Amino acid sequence: MALGSTIYVFTVELADTDRGVFETLEIRAAQHPSEAPDYLLTRVLAYCLEYREGIAFSKGGVSDRDEPTLFARDLTGALQLWVEIGVPAPERLHLAAKSAPEVALYCHKDERQLRTRLKDANIHRANALRLYLLPRELIEMLLRHLDRRMSFTLTVSEGHLYCSASGDDVDCALQTLSLSE
Repeated sequence: MALGSTIYVFTVELADTDRGVFETLEIRAAQHPSEAPDYLLTRVLAYCLEYREGIAFSKGGVSDRDEPTLFARDLTGALQLWVEIGVPAPERLHLAAKSAPEVALYCHKDERQLRTRLKDANIHRANALRLYLLPRELIEMLLRHLDRRMSFTLTVSEGHLYCSASGDDVDCALQTLSLSE
């Protein structure tokens, strides 16, 4: 019998001054049995950092090859945002760039691993991709407090992240990457 997903409920006080987004989010995220906890937390952080009307996790979860990990559609149902996590195959980013006007990648792995994977890749509109490296200290702090019901605050100001969970705080920069570097 296959193992089922584990459901997590995150309550996030989001204050993104860079985008003018101030919300209390209740995020239900299913962790696939093969999904690492740091990948799950990166998905949740990407949800917060990309939060907008219509944002959602894919129904197929991390194993769906044809759907974005995280996406947003407009009121007509047209795909507006495709978000990838980790170190995806270049072909996946190519598909994303052809499918949605806005594509973002949030990496929680080593930057060299991402650059090696994407080096010399043929990706549609590669210069328009938004690539972010989440600081490891942020992921590790959240991992220490990971629970099926978890609350944290996340403030974004001038590309800087301030996060607090259960009295533990992290202040770090969200690093923006470029494929041309």
